[in-house]
Amino acid sequence: MNKYLKNIDYAAVLDMADLVPYQDGQIVSRTLVQTGALGITLFGFDTGEQISAHESKGDALITVLDGKAEITIGDKAFSVEKGQSLVMPSGIPHAVFAPEKLKMLLIVVFPH
Repeated sequence: MNKYLKNIDYAAVLDMADLVPYQDGQIVSRTLVQTGALGITLFGFDTGEQISAHESKGDALITVLDGKAEITIGDKAFSVEKGQSLVMPSGIPHAVFAPEKLKMLLIVVFPH
């Protein structure tokens, strides 16, 4: 049996937010898939942590699992809360800031 996902249980009901911890003063990540076409990663941000502005070659979908994210895409700012999602298009600088503890699921689809 091929397994395409890693670092996750199979045939089990999961609470995605429980799969990545919070750590003081850090951003913690857990990669579930990383291929040339797809990346799926869980993140846990401590309050005040951020991923500074950068561009991606793929379209990125963020879903907030816990807390709140302040996300900038180009010159637009968005506040994204638990249960909400936002698409960050490829080729446009974007950044993520955690004004409070934040857990999010990031899915990036790359051209191939």
